[in-house]
Amino acid sequence: MAASRFSETPKATRAVKALLFDLDGTLAETDSLHFPLWAELLGGHGVEVDWEFYQERVSGRLNPDIVAELLPCVPRSETEILLQNKEDEFRRRATELAPLPGLMRVLEESRRLGFATALVTNAPEENAHAMTGALGLEDFFDVEVLAGELSAGKPDPLAYGTALRRLGIGPEAALAFEDSSSGIASAVGAGITTVGIASTHEPQTLLAAGASYTYPDFDSPELRALIFG
Repeated sequence: MAASRFSETPKATRAVKALLFDLDGTLAETDSLHFPLWAELLGGHGVEVDWEFYQERVSGRLNPDIVAELLPCVPRSETEILLQNKEDEFRRRATELAPLPGLMRVLEESRRLGFATALVTNAPEENAHAMTGALGLEDFFDVEVLAGELSAGKPDPLAYGTALRRLGIGPEAALAFEDSSSGIASAVGAGITTVGIASTHEPQTLLAAGASYTYPDFDSPELRALIFG
């Protein structure tokens, strides 16, 4: 069932011309892959990682920020190797991924109607390409904004501001989809109405972060009404 801070069925938000998507947890559920890999990496250095810790301190954040905070005494050269090994294993497992329910229907309808699309992610470039390849979306997005090419990643608004600039639209013409508090903060900070996809975080957490609506996935008539009218 869809969760919303509004009691009525949502209407299309103004004249939506572009859909901006996060990657991990938004296009596909990936925490089932990332969580055990992070638990192993951090656990090897004495940091115990349970699900709550992962959601609060790891999910949605940039890899360098995670290790800088949680492994401050580990040399950078060593953390770079640890992260490379972790992401190599993630990419090997990425072939298991499937689109969230309803996603392909939304993407196909948006293409038919001529909506612009953007991928906006904190994921490393190799991960982003591995995931879009596994999901069959390699050539779908008009614009890709990767954190590695920017001076700041999410929760900074720069990522979504960059997507808007590359698409040549204002925030009032866009709708963003995010699954984490940091991603929502980034999109909302850029002035974009944001839908929280509660694939791993509770709807209340996403609403508190600034999402205007939340849904468990894309398989909802209310969500399609919000997007397409």
